[in-house]
Amino acid sequence: MLDDKKVAFIGGGVMGEAMVKGLLRQELVTPTQLMVADPLSDRCSTLVERYAINVTTDNAEAVMDCDVIVLSIKPQIIPMVLPELAGKIEAGGVVISIAAGIPLKTIVGTLGHASVVRAMPNTPGQIGEGITVWKATDGVSEVQLGQAQAVLGALGETVQVDDERYLDMATALSGTGPAYVLLVMEAMIDAGVHLGFSRRIAEKLVLQTMRGTVEYARQSPRHPATLRNEVTSPGGTSAEAIYQLEKGGLRTVISRAIWAAYQRSVALGGGSDQPRLAGRSPEND
Repeated sequence: MLDDKKVAFIGGGVMGEAMVKGLLRQELVTPTQLMVADPLSDRCSTLVERYAINVTTDNAEAVMDCDVIVLSIKPQIIPMVLPELAGKIEAGGVVISIAAGIPLKTIVGTLGHASVVRAMPNTPGQIGEGITVWKATDGVSEVQLGQAQAVLGALGETVQVDDERYLDMATALSGTGPAYVLLVMEAMIDAGVHLGFSRRIAEKLVLQTMRGTVEYARQSPRHPATLRNEVTSPGGTSAEAIYQLEKGGLRTVISRAIWAAYQRSVALGGGSDQPRLAGRSPEND
């Protein structure tokens, strides 16, 4: 899908570089097909040294004659960047935005360009183990859908949806999800150190436990609750630990955290916050 196609990235940060690295690793493109625009000349130099790609500090220059344009920038920067690109994108080009919370109508309206994809990847995409949820406008052709799939697939697995509301949901669940997992990992490591392990050993135990459990759950057709019950003996250590987690409201805290992230994603796009969980007001939290 990307043979002889030019791909431009507006923003050479972490996710932009991850996509560049993924495309090159999978040999979907050659370095000469890639262009990255970043305001920091030092960052541009670093990307050239690592990948031998084309770089520029001029966003408008970056998208000239490009077939795929990826907006790999933070949502706060979108209002400044989109006007720079209005009228500069080729009629046959497709725009892919990974800016959290920014709706398709905003991108389409500001650019004056109908072929736009909105996507929400996550941090594990940096090593090709991410998952990206994405939605395309009706103006995206079948060929462009394939191009978008190829670019986003460089980060890992993909899920295409037909309702843009799922993008804000994905932002809260999978996009922000790695932060929740890392926080739990951090807490477990600290607990291990408190018990008496060295931090090195505690980290090794927790990392492999996390990794092994995730792979175990992926390979099993059974629900996670069933798998958990199998390792929870009556009156045993797991039962005691889970009792304390439930008593502390772990499920409620996680649910509220994800809901708060969803509200923030909606707000970033200029929408109204959704009703809070169980009708609670901020004052009651």
